[in-house]
Amino acid sequence: MIDFVQKHLPILIVVLPLLAGLGALFVGRRHQPWMLALATTWTVFGLTIALLTRVLRDGTVEYAIGGWAPPWGIALRVDAVNAFILLIVAGIAAVTTVFARRSIAAEVPDYRWRFFYSAWLLCFTGLLGITITGDAFNLYVLLEISSLSTYTLIALGMGKDRRALTAAFRYLVLGTVGATFILLGIGHLYMMTGTLNMADLAVRLHDLHDNRVVLTAFAFMTVGLGLKVALFPLHMWLPNAYTYAPSVVTAFLAATATKVGAYMAYRFMFTIFGRTFTEGQFTVDIFLITFSCIAIVFASFVAIRQNHIKRLLAYSSVAQIGYIVLGMGLHNPDGLTGSIVHVFNHAITKGGLFLALGAIVYRLGDVTVGEFQGIGRRMPLTAAAIVVGGLSLVGVPLTAGFISKWYLIQGCIESGRWVVAIVVLGGSVLAVVYVWRLVELAYFTAPSQPEVEVREAPLSLLIPTWLLIGATVWFGIDATFTASTARTAAETLLGVIP
Repeated sequence: MIDFVQKHLPILIVVLPLLAGLGALFVGRRHQPWMLALATTWTVFGLTIALLTRVLRDGTVEYAIGGWAPPWGIALRVDAVNAFILLIVAGIAAVTTVFARRSIAAEVPDYRWRFFYSAWLLCFTGLLGITITGDAFNLYVLLEISSLSTYTLIALGMGKDRRALTAAFRYLVLGTVGATFILLGIGHLYMMTGTLNMADLAVRLHDLHDNRVVLTAFAFMTVGLGLKVALFPLHMWLPNAYTYAPSVVTAFLAATATKVGAYMAYRFMFTIFGRTFTEGQFTVDIFLITFSCIAIVFASFVAIRQNHIKRLLAYSSVAQIGYIVLGMGLHNPDGLTGSIVHVFNHAITKGGLFLALGAIVYRLGDVTVGEFQGIGRRMPLTAAAIVVGGLSLVGVPLTAGFISKWYLIQGCIESGRWVVAIVVLGGSVLAVVYVWRLVELAYFTAPSQPEVEVREAPLSLLIPTWLLIGATVWFGIDATFTASTARTAAETLLGVIP
């Protein structure tokens, strides 16, 4: 059995949640779908740990589906880059599924639970598949699976707020536009190369960098990926989607969906088109750095003005995405390491923050300024989680956010972009403003309804919340694993490691 798992490890990571997602419709109407989702996500998390360990020890792992070797067959190809992202997606899914049982029971009618967990597992499948596949068209198919499931998950929030349906529809429209641009880009690449295998594409595109069709494909891919990542000004789907989705869905999406979008950008820009192409065409580095800096500043100012706490953190996510894309634009090992490690650090930080807000929603029904006032005295453990997560967003030393920004600033200095380094520091100052606003509301403001008794969240909500928030401190104190893995991934993308 162990030999079978080792041999088929890459495909099991995708097939298990796919089968479980279909099975969730038929295992029962109460908590049986949740139990299936819980067992599946934790099993897959264990498999991704084993796969990352194998990649870091032995190098790139390749798996030909059905025994058909690429480029004729579909191949799964795992290096340090996507093995690390797989670990992030699976880990977040495992922790948030623990949180989901009580949270979904409070926010979604019970007759929809099996549909929820089916969509949950299918979304999980799509995100894993995007990350592990070595075939460009297969990536598009899995992108559609994850996107359609995501629209469903967001729309299920309409049980508490009808605006969730509008948010899902806006995301559907913009998500479809983004996916269409990606598909057009893939189609143009296939037209010029006759292959869809990513490794084969990278070889065949090497001598076609001045070809107009290839340039057009790159332009399509850049816009499509910008929408999927939610880079300013293509971020308009994100605030409402995060605000009105069920709480656990917001936490899962904030920690995984845009991170997988960032992975697609890494893969296309650095592996398929190649570093020399992205540095030489369309002044891509200037484009990415400019819009990243705007995102950091603009989204932070907008976050400061929000009265709904989920929306505040949603705009904070737009700013944090700016840091991730900024590292891509720097095109040096420190900058790209900062980008990749920030994918991990922001996933655990923002995932934990949205789970903490989910615990408040469970007790109070919403997280507007009124409900948040005085929450530090009424739900002290939940409020403490928000404070620690907020410190990581700022980038305070001994939190995970500090590690990311340290690498990004080093990357800026290495490339001689001192103004960009100042923007990174300025973004942290702006984060202090909106994080302090949360602290002030929680600890220095009287509750808006003092007569209403509010208890601390149950342990089934607090434990997963503190698993992620605790991780932000752990990986801020000891960043050996995350920083070294991100460095290996960055050097792989930049061609330092073949």
